[in-house]
Parts: sequence; C-alpha cells; structure tokens
Amino acid sequence: MLEKLAMSGMEYRYGKTNKEALKKVKHELKVIYELDFCAYFLITWDIIRYSSSQGYYHVGRGSGANSIVAYCLKITDVDPIELNLYFERFLNAQRTSPPDFDIDYSWDEREDVQDYIFKRYGSQHTALLGTMSTFKDRSIIREIGKVMGLPKSEIDGFTDQTRAALNRNNETFKKITAIYERMANMPNQRSIHAGGVLISEDPITYYTALDLPPKGMATVQWDMYEAEKIGFDKYDILSQRGIGHIKMAVKLVEENQQRKIDIHQVKSFMKDPVVNAQLKTGNTIGCFYIESPAMRQLIRKLDCDNYLILVAASSIIRPGVASSGMMGAYIKYHHAPETVNYLHPVMEEQLKETYGVMVYQEDVIKICIHFAGMDGTDADILRRGMSGKYRSKKEFDRLVERFFEEAKKLGRPDEVVAEVWRQVSSFAGYSFSKAHSASFAVESYQSLFLKTYYPREFMVAVLNNYGGFYNRALYVHELQKAGANIHLPCVNNSDSIVNISGVDVYLGFIGVHGLNDTFIVRIPEERRENGIYQSLEDLIKRTGIGLEQAIILIRVGALRFTGKSKKELLWGVHLLMGNKVKPEKDIELFCMEAKNYSLPELVNTRLENAYHELEILGFSLSMSMFDLLETEYRGEICAGDLINHVGQLVRMVGLYVCEKKVHTKTNKKMWFGTFLDVESNFFDTVHFPNSTPAYPFRGAGCYLLEGKVVQEFGFASIEVLKFAKLPILGNPVME
Repeated sequence: MLEKLAMSGMEYRYGKTNKEALKKVKHELKVIYELDFCAYFLITWDIIRYSSSQGYYHVGRGSGANSIVAYCLKITDVDPIELNLYFERFLNAQRTSPPDFDIDYSWDEREDVQDYIFKRYGSQHTALLGTMSTFKDRSIIREIGKVMGLPKSEIDGFTDQTRAALNRNNETFKKITAIYERMANMPNQRSIHAGGVLISEDPITYYTALDLPPKGMATVQWDMYEAEKIGFDKYDILSQRGIGHIKMAVKLVEENQQRKIDIHQVKSFMKDPVVNAQLKTGNTIGCFYIESPAMRQLIRKLDCDNYLILVAASSIIRPGVASSGMMGAYIKYHHAPETVNYLHPVMEEQLKETYGVMVYQEDVIKICIHFAGMDGTDADILRRGMSGKYRSKKEFDRLVERFFEEAKKLGRPDEVVAEVWRQVSSFAGYSFSKAHSASFAVESYQSLFLKTYYPREFMVAVLNNYGGFYNRALYVHELQKAGANIHLPCVNNSDSIVNISGVDVYLGFIGVHGLNDTFIVRIPEERRENGIYQSLEDLIKRTGIGLEQAIILIRVGALRFTGKSKKELLWGVHLLMGNKVKPEKDIELFCMEAKNYSLPELVNTRLENAYHELEILGFSLSMSMFDLLETEYRGEICAGDLINHVGQLVRMVGLYVCEKKVHTKTNKKMWFGTFLDVESNFFDTVHFPNSTPAYPFRGAGCYLLEGKVVQEFGFASIEVLKFAKLPILGNPVME
C-alpha cells in the first residue's frame, strides 16, 4: 500500500518521466520496508488525510522532510531533490532510534487531530507521551532557597550571574551550593510531552499505567527515552499560531475580496518578484519565523531575496551558529564570494552554495561522505554522536578513526584532514537540519505572500490568532500602516474577534481588558439574532450586562453610536441601574422608556479618551504615543536617514517595541533594543555595559536616545551612549 501511495504521489509531485525521483523513491521504500517502518509512514499519511479532509493546514517539518516518500505522501512540502537533502539524515539502516515526523497544525485544530488519532486507533492502544522535568541550574537554587524560607529578593540575588563574585563569600549561598550538586538532574515533576502521541500494537497498559490529566487524554508515565528503548514510534502532533495566521487570512481574503487563494502554490510565491522585494526590505512583521528583530536584521544584511538564502538564514540565525562566528563569515562571503578560500576542491564542490561554511547538519554528512569517503549511514551516526544524541562512545570513537583512515586512503593531506575534522566537530553540536530550515522557509513564504498582497486581512488574522513575537499594539500599528481604518470596539459593529469589511476594521471584544467572557460572546450573538442595539437601555435589557461591565464598554467607546458623550452615558447607566451590580431579571409586561434628564454639556477630550484606551486596550487609537509626549521634540533624524550618518553622534526619539538582554563573555549585562520613529519606521539599538545602567529600560513609552551610528553589511543601527524615557501628558481625570 505504501508503494502504491508513494508512486501515485510521485506522479503528482514530479510527473511520469522523472527518473531521478523514481530512483530515490524506490531506494527509500526499500530502506523503509527493511526497517519495518511502513506502518509509521502509513499512519502519518492517514493523519494527514483526515486533517486535509477537514480543511486543516499542516506543516511537516524536521528531518522527515529529507524523505522523498514523505514529500510524495504530502506529509511535507519540501522537495528533497531541489534542496539536495540526504534521506540518511532521517532514516538509515544503523539508526537505533525510531524516526519521527513533526506535524504542525494551527493552535485551534490540534486537539481535533489528536481526538481523531485516539478514536481511529482506539483508546486502549493510544496515549500521549509523558515527560519528566528535572532540577537544573537556577531552578535548584530557587527551590532550596524556598525551603530555607528566604525572601524572593535574596533568591533573585543568588541566581543573578552578575553577582557571582559577591555570592561566593555568602554563608547562606555556601549552604545552597553544598546541596546543589546532589540535586542536579533529579526528577522534579512529571508532565506531558509537547506533542508526542504513542500508538501501541498491544494494549498500552501492557507497558505502563496511565494518567488522565486535565487535558483529558490518557498519558503514559514515562518519557520519550523510555518509549524509544521499548521501541515505540512517536507521532509529534504540534501546534503553532503561524498556521492559524495563514488559514484565517486566506478565509478573510475570500470573504472580504471574493478571491480564492491556493496557499499551497508555494513555488510560485518563491518566484514572485514583488514578494521577494518585500522580503529583501525586511518588512516581515507578522510573518512566521522571520519577524523578530534579529531575523529582520539578518535578512537586510544578506539582501535576502530568494528561497535558498532564506533557508540558510533560518539556520544561521540559531544562537550556536551566530556565536561561533559562522554567521558573520557567511554574510561576508555572500557579498564577496570571490574571496572564499576553500580548504579542498571537495569543500568547494559540496559547500559552494554556502560559500564553504557549514550551515546545516546535512553539510556534516556531505563532508563525511565526499571528503572522507564514509557511507551515508556511518556519516549520520557520526553527526548524531557529535550532537550528543548517540550514546555509544566506543562506536563513536571507531567512526572518528574511520573518518581519518578513509580520508587518508583517498590521498587527502594530513593537515587538511585535521582542519576539516576541526570544522566538522566544532560545528556539528549546534547545527540545524536543512530540511527543518526549508520547512520553516516554506511557511514564511506563505505568510509573506499574504502580507504582500493582502496586508489588511493578514494583519487581522495575526491579531485574531493572538499575535506572534510582538505585543498586540504593534500589530494594530502594522494594520494602520496597511491602510486600514481601525475603529474602537462597538456593540453594533464588533464581534468577539477583530472583523474587517473593505478597509474598515473593528476591534473585537476579546481585546477589552476586564470584559467578562460571557458578554464577549453574548453581545454580538444577541445583535445577530435580534438586530442592532437602539440605546444603552436596550443593550442592558437584552444582554443582562451589569454595571461594572457596562462602564467598561462606555469608557472604551463601545456605545458611541448613541451620539452621547462617555460622561453622559456614565450618568445614564447609573441612573438606570442605581447601585445595582446586575439588572433586574423580571420580565416587563410593557416596555417603558427610561426618563430623560437635562444634563449640562459633558465633553470628553482626546487626551481623556487616550487614557481610557491605554487602560482598557493597552494602546491608544485616539492619540499616538508621540502625540502624548510633553515635548514636541522628535529627534534630529529618522530611521530612514541613519545610513547617511554612519560614524556620527545623533539624537533620536523612539517608541519602545522590545528589548533583549544578553551576557557578555565577562558576564556583564548588555541589551539590544528595537524602536519605532515618528514616521513609523523601525530602528535598532545596542546598549553596551560600559554605557548602560543596570536596568536601562523603563517599559512601554517613548525614549530619547543619543548614540553613534554604526553599520554592518549595509544595515545601520545605533550604539547608545545615553537614553531616558520621556514623560507624557498627565491624565486630566487625575488632575
């Protein structure tokens, strides 16, 4: 059956005459059959078949994307021929641990897929995988500190790396460290694996007792390592919000613009010059995996404008590669490939795509095979050993010897072999699978296509799937930049989530702080069933909303359709309800209109409205944070002009977006910051220890920054010398 499905899928993916694809499919099928993994592939295919029938999107990622059979079965969307991926990285004859596919679904679809697996394969044979968290590093210090009754501030001091020298002479800390080593790696508590599902041929209770945690699905009492020893195959059913963004954006485009999109036509997206131009600018907010400040910087430094470069970027962004200096080397050679000095012709032949820099785990396998003459199976075992995933030291040492012996047989010079081995061994421990990077890049292109051509619908989808790397305010800001007319929540126009009609976007009730879940659902449902609300009194009678909840809606502006100011409405709601928290539930025989009282003119200012919105929504639509500043100063230059002031001292005003704290080699704190200028463009900052106070950032708001403009590979940023948070206009209600 697997062969039949694979051949049918091969024709779909490659056509009838592709001999290379046919050869690879036959080779893989032989290995899969010999290792008895047919059922694993078929069950995964069955899961994908079900989810596709429900209209769910999925992303198959991880080393499973190295398999052409998986590609033909539509488990993954990564073409292993196009990317020259090695099947041995996923499955080989000597592999002792079962392979696994990582299947991502939208965060709101995963549980239904899990439910299908439990019902399809039987509750007696199916269970979630457990996991065991252990005491590690700072958690040990914290737990011991709690047992000793120490205050939180003192415990925090013991876990602060910058105070290591002071702590050494502290008697209490000495007591903690005496216990520290004995507790290291001891079990702390049992939990549920992030996504692992086990399917057993015999009833699973033959192997373990089961728990039924709050999730409501049976869970085994051991972790993936025990499952591996027993011989269980693990199905990783994972979730992420990026797929939710894509799924909802496609639906919104169809509803709002009457256009159907086949979001799986990724190859056409990759060739689209408009999409690639957008990628090159780093305008990727909201897009899966490529929206963080570090990733946007890397894209800009690489002038990234195609899929293959993005695949590489998705790998070299990882901390290990970046800190090793390989990221810098890759960017340098990317801009000047003629300066690359290859160690050996084989290195040039195999690593020309990445300028002689090992970027992927597959590169380790390539070098072992083509430079040292090892076979694919031994090459992958060696790679796993270097990454700490192969437990037999004796077998590992034998393969290291074989690397040198086989290379010598091929006539490789000893000094070159030694240097190649140094590079291979130093890289393999923190490398990233190319198939994994390719899977990420596919999803990134799907997001980027939607952001490029349908930015309003896309950003609404991001908001409705609870964002990504940044806070909600930034995604609302991006929606405004995309040309949307954003409206505050309104009881006659808003739904639970954000909605869009044409270019008009109404914020949903879910984002209103303090509003009860009951009314988040009931207000739009009642309106759809019985028509729009006519007045404040009509809203109260039809929804049963209480005084406190009604006040929240009034203060956020959700009853502005009445034509009355917030202050008039607040008077009105107290007159209607008095001191009652909830309205009377008695049914009225006759509808009596509320009495109207003559009130003096009560007006709300923009500043008052802005403070209401900041409190209830977390951001303001009435006034920007720049408009709220006491000062009218907006800096000497804006972000777009930074590149023209390299080496100069400049002053800028920036709206805080996010920060990242890191430790230097000497264990001092430093920060990277991201800000928006008054023209809504991003700029990035570096805060070195010698010019930065211990706690430089003071939360959301605008900052005045002074620093030197520097540039790296054409990307300009500011090395901050001093900065401070700027005061805003006072709340008029409090004055």
